[in-house]
Amino acid sequence: MSRGVQEPGTIGRFVFGAEEGVRIALDSIRANPFRSGLTILGVGIGVTVVVLMAALITGIRGSVQEGIESAGPRNFFVTRIDLSTIQLVNTGRPEWMSRPAIRMEEADRVNRLPAVHSALMSYGLQDPGAGGGVTVEFGGTSISGVLGAAESERWTEYRPVEFLEGRNFVAAEVEEARTVIVISDQLALDLFGPGEAIGSRIRVSAGPGGSLPFTVVGVIALGDDIFSEQIGHVAILPHTTALRRLKIDEMGGQMVIVPHDDVDHEVAEDQVVAALRGMRGLAPGEPDDFSILRSTQILEVFDRFTGVFFIIMLALSSVGLLVGGVGVVGIMLISVTERTREIGVRKALGATRSEILWQFLVEAGMLTLLGGATGLLMGAGIAWAIATATPVPASIPLWAVAASLLMATFTGMGFGLYPAARAARMEPVAALRHE
Repeated sequence: MSRGVQEPGTIGRFVFGAEEGVRIALDSIRANPFRSGLTILGVGIGVTVVVLMAALITGIRGSVQEGIESAGPRNFFVTRIDLSTIQLVNTGRPEWMSRPAIRMEEADRVNRLPAVHSALMSYGLQDPGAGGGVTVEFGGTSISGVLGAAESERWTEYRPVEFLEGRNFVAAEVEEARTVIVISDQLALDLFGPGEAIGSRIRVSAGPGGSLPFTVVGVIALGDDIFSEQIGHVAILPHTTALRRLKIDEMGGQMVIVPHDDVDHEVAEDQVVAALRGMRGLAPGEPDDFSILRSTQILEVFDRFTGVFFIIMLALSSVGLLVGGVGVVGIMLISVTERTREIGVRKALGATRSEILWQFLVEAGMLTLLGGATGLLMGAGIAWAIATATPVPASIPLWAVAASLLMATFTGMGFGLYPAARAARMEPVAALRHE
């Protein structure tokens, strides 16, 4: 009994069509390298932008998260500012601007709560005569834009640093508002060079009180993250000195809460909120005139702001994909015209419309997939260069790799749908007559 040749099933035909589409796409690229190269480049540029933005946002977010974890993820802040109301576009004076200041007396009361290990006041410093930060001078050298902070002697409980030289200021110096200061190692190097920093007198300009001479008592190494490398210059002095002698505005103060290790942070928050509402005489149902800022909220604000920029960059990158898609339409229409007789032969031999359609869609998708892979390589190369040459920890997430390749493939198949449908609708007799 003779055994006939078995016809391939539907899946087999589609697999064959896919293999044929890939082969023909590669032949088309080799036959028309310039035309195909422009299409691949257009898709590649769009994918490069997406991959690069994902790498930057992922790397910076990871650095923010590491900084939060190193400073104590269970710690939280009491502040006047309500981060949930901050918008990219100014919509007028926010409600929190009229809230009262967070005061030292409140921190002393909160510090005695059972769930709280320590409640510390912290103030930012600003030189009115400079664009930002404070100004530090020594021996004719003046450095502006120094990140200044006025703290309690226990500030190292929530800002872990390493003392390279000297010491931290002590409780007696804070109580007496002494002019002592702790500076970062980079600031010490730029002020004193290789010389000794401990015991040196520097002049700090911050606040309406003008400038005061301070004695350097400690030099610290900042944490290893993007923000430490970008800032570099940091100066920390007693908050009592800033309030009494530099006359800074207490409205800029915030309270840092460090809960006990064996206490849930939600319990600590509830106790802090209840204590502050009682001290401020807020009636039941009356809204808080302060805000609790958790570490997770900082990440949420970061995600909200970077999400807007990511959407903008996606819109810009879509221009590159659009250019590549238009190129796909042109190339595929030419390919359909050049292979009209081939299409007629295949249809005469039994190929269905869906098989012809599938073959040309695979060919278009293969073309843009190569563009996606090119863009992925370019984006990875640029991200690697940024991470190597700058403190920005660019890191490409796996979802960006998958998304870029899928996006490129579906762009090709979407734009290749019209040429593929045109090929599938051809009548076999008319196609065979084509010259």
